[in-house]
Amino acid sequence: MTNNNKTKIQFRLPVSIFKEGRHFIAHSPALDLSTSGRSYDEVKRRFNELVEIFFQELIKKGTLEEVLKNLGWKKIHRKWQPPLLIAQEYVSISPRTLEKV
Repeated sequence: MTNNNKTKIQFRLPVSIFKEGRHFIAHSPALDLSTSGRSYDEVKRRFNELVEIFFQELIKKGTLEEVLKNLGWKKIHRKWQPPLLIAQEYVSISPRTLEKV
């Protein structure tokens, strides 16, 4: 017996991977998810697992559409599209001196 109630989701997702000390951090603002690993390959694997679990839980709870809409996703021709990443850049910040209040 096969389960025909499966939902297939496929998309390209912007993911940033940072190195903090001896660990790697993967973060995607499109899902507001992050995870860490001890190597680049481990953090990629763990992030993929995290995304899979995230979507499984949304589908199980019946909140997929609500959560994706709240994260800025759009449904176009019955396919979900994450928010478009326009740029990722370094910005120089020079905070003004703050006075004690």
